[in-house]
Amino acid sequence: MTTATIRIPEDKKNILKAISSLENRKLNEVIVELIDEYIERHKETHELLSMPGFYEKLIRSSKEFRKGKGATIEEARKELES
Repeated sequence: MTTATIRIPEDKKNILKAISSLENRKLNEVIVELIDEYIERHKETHELLSMPGFYEKLIRSSKEFRKGKGATIEEARKELES
């Protein structure tokens, strides 16, 4: 595994050190776990945004919604059921 140097504010580093000490774990393990959780939380967003044309459709739909265009929940439900 390669290593990287990151800068962490002193107050956050101290909290992470305290947590890792209380859990009897290495600081590196705690940081890697935090990174893994962050990646997992954003995985779906990344997958959606990597779909061709998805971002453009999202922006277009958002503009239409702000203009009051679009379907009500009932209209969407009927459309899905047909």
